[in-house]
Parts: sequence; structure tokens; C-alpha cells
Amino acid sequence: MSFFILGIIILIAGYFTYGKLVDKTFDVDENRQTPANAINDGVDYVPMSWPRVFLIQLLNIAGLGPIFGAIQGALFGPAAFLWIAFGSIFAGGVHDYFSGMLSLRHEGQSISEIVGIYLGEGARKVMRVFSVVLLILVGTVFMVGPVDLLANLKPLGLGNANVWLAIVLAYYFLATILPVDKIIGKLYPVFGLALLIMAVGIGGALIIEGYTLPEFTLSSLHPDGLPLWPMLFVTIACGAISGFHATQSPMMARCLDNEKEGRKIFYGAMIAEGIIAMIWAAAAMAFFGGVPQLGEAMANGGGPAGVVNTVSKSLLGTVGGVLAMLGVIAAPITSGDTAFRSARLTIADAAKYDQGPIKNRLSIAIPLFTIGFILTRIDFNIIWRYFAWSNQTLAMIVLWASAAYLVKMKKSHWMASLPATFMTGVSITYIMMAPEGFKLSSSISYPVGFIGAIGVLIYFIKKTNKKESLQKA
Repeated sequence: MSFFILGIIILIAGYFTYGKLVDKTFDVDENRQTPANAINDGVDYVPMSWPRVFLIQLLNIAGLGPIFGAIQGALFGPAAFLWIAFGSIFAGGVHDYFSGMLSLRHEGQSISEIVGIYLGEGARKVMRVFSVVLLILVGTVFMVGPVDLLANLKPLGLGNANVWLAIVLAYYFLATILPVDKIIGKLYPVFGLALLIMAVGIGGALIIEGYTLPEFTLSSLHPDGLPLWPMLFVTIACGAISGFHATQSPMMARCLDNEKEGRKIFYGAMIAEGIIAMIWAAAAMAFFGGVPQLGEAMANGGGPAGVVNTVSKSLLGTVGGVLAMLGVIAAPITSGDTAFRSARLTIADAAKYDQGPIKNRLSIAIPLFTIGFILTRIDFNIIWRYFAWSNQTLAMIVLWASAAYLVKMKKSHWMASLPATFMTGVSITYIMMAPEGFKLSSSISYPVGFIGAIGVLIYFIKKTNKKESLQKA
């Protein structure tokens, strides 16, 4: 378990070192008035304490990704630990921090509007459509996943998936239209406690009971023969970097009381999510005795949901297992509701449609939930595959927007442009190879992905240099 423990240490150290550097680069101004205090409409702009905002942000971003995604990523073997650790520090943390802090500097606007400010009107229009589609997919994915878990766990004796779907859908609708401090602000600290108990309990049990991990290797151990590049970097998204987070950060930017709290909330929540992903990747690999055995367990025991159920009950006992399962259920539910809420805000920001009156909120929310319900009738795996690519593509776009901001502020852009280049390579290569993409061979997809990523970087640098030359002239 030594490299699992080392991974946790690296993540924590990353928060206090690289996270501090990111914060310093942004030039935080603790005397600057935040949107929560400047606007404070009692619905979406509501100042709250940083611990509460941190828990909300963590639960917003920690959906099925750092749990189900980490379990599926564990099929690639110990190389998953490197991606979780370094991805969270150098890519995910940067992405989440800038998406939140740039929104903070622009009246809490949605990520599509932020991208438009720094990458142009064309990018804004694309992002408006892209982000809303992604959010509806996320909301649907995080509706179906918890419903399956609840039907399996049978709390209150209810094992009917359709009944749980109706309950979850009703909760999502209320959380989408009511003021942020009424449901989300009150329930999330409780859900956050369950999630943290789950993570600490599972991680502690792995160490105390002496579970062992497979021998470290950078080669893919995936039973289906999937290659590390780019599949690992799309499979483990929320536990390393996820474009979905950029849609959530602006919601919390509308609740921050002071800019100095940004690193704790945006960068810190990403690191916390990375730790959760690290724990579940280790649990999946170690509990069943190795990667091949994990593959068999997933094939015969209900996929990632079955793995969560088995591991939780075995490591923590019946009561601890139920608490752990509730933590896992709370994570996607508290991302699904805010996915729909963020979709409402994104549409409202684009249309400049005041969300104070309840009828205005309903006029956007009702069509969104109608579409979401229809999508629940589609195979979960199909929705997840399209979400996977669009999610990482959104992360790529947000990182390029962050790099453009740094250039505008006359700062070095490499903090954002290097992970942006990496994610560009991931996104292009994946869509070239994927079953839902062009289905090309790796001999074609790899060079196209590499050339495409380098080409975008060169274009960005040239455009940046041209702007600087015009400004000097």
C-alpha cells in the first residue's frame, strides 16, 4: 500500500505548494467585493461561510466520477494512481480554481460567458450549447446511478427503481428552483459528513487490514486490452480533471464572502476529490486480489455499483457499509441537482433572464427536467460514453480560456496552457478511437491527437504574440 499512501501525501502536499503558487499567480484581492455581497438576490447570490461553501463545492463536483470512475480506472492498474495525483494537482486543481475565480471576478457568470470573455464570441456561443447539453447529460447520469444504488440497498424496504426515480426527480426539481441556502445550503453539510466518513473508513480499513496492491507498472492491465492513452485519462475524470467542475464553480463563486477563500474552496475541493478517487481506486484493486479479479467482480456483480456495495459492507460491516453506501449515493445526487441548477443559470445568463421571480425559474426548469426524464429511458452506458468525451473537451476549453486570462494579465500562461495542451491531445485522440467517435486505429489516432494538440498550442502562442505586438504598437 506504500504508493497508495504516497499518493495521498502527494495530493496534500500539492495543495500547500502548487495550490499556493496558483493562488499567488492569480493575485487575490481580499478587499475586493464579491458578487455574493454586491448582488445578494437571496436566490443564487447568497454569502455563506467558507466551510459550508467548501462542502457544497465538494459535493457538487464529487458525483459518481471519483467513485465509479476510479473503480473503472482501477482496471488499468496502478498507473491510475499517477493520473489521480498529478492530474488533480497540475490540471484539475488549476482548472477548478480558475473557473471559480474568473467567475468571481465577473459577477458570478456561468462558464460559457467566462469562456466568451477570454476566447471570443464564437467560443461563447459554442459553449452555451455545449455546457447545457453536458449538464443535462450529467444530471441524467447522476439521476440513474443513485436510483440503481438505492434500489439495490432497499432503504425503507423500497426496492422499486421507478419509485426512487420519482423521489430523486422531485428532489432535483426543488433543489434547482429554490434559493441556494434553503435546501443545498442546509443538507450538503450532512451529506458531506457521510461522504468523508465513507472515504476515511474505506481508506483506513485498507491500511489497517493489510491489503496489498498489484506490483507497480505503467502498462495497462485492463482485461479488455484498452490502452492507457487516452482511455485512462477519460475514464478517471472527476478524480483528476473534469470539465463538469467548471459548470459548478460559478455557482459557488456567487456565495463566496471573500476572494481569499478561493484556494480552500476551488483548489481544495479538487484535492479532496482526488483523495476520494485514490481511496476507491486502491480499494477496487486491493479488495478483490488484483485487477483480473476486479474485472470478474464487475462483470458478475453489477458493475461499479456492485463493487461499492461489496467493498463497503465487507470493510466496514453492515452499519458502516450502509453509511458508506449513503455517502456514495449522496455524492451523485448532490451533483445531479446542481447540474440542473447550473443548466438553469447558464440559460438565464445567456438570455439575461432575471431568476428572481419563481415563474422565471420554472419556465427554464420544467423543460430541462422533461428532457432529463426522457434521457433516463436510454441505456446508461450510452449516455456515460458521450458524457466522458464531452466532459474532458469542456475541461480543455476552460483551461485555454484560463491561459488567455493569464496572458491578458501579463502572466506566464504555462500553468494553464500545458495542461490545456495535454487535455487537447486526450480529447482529440479519444474521439478518433472511441466507438462513439471515428473508430480509427491507434496508428492513426495517436499521431492525429499529438499533432492536433501541438497545433493548438502553436496557434495559441502565435495569437498571443500577435496581440502583444499590437498592444505595444
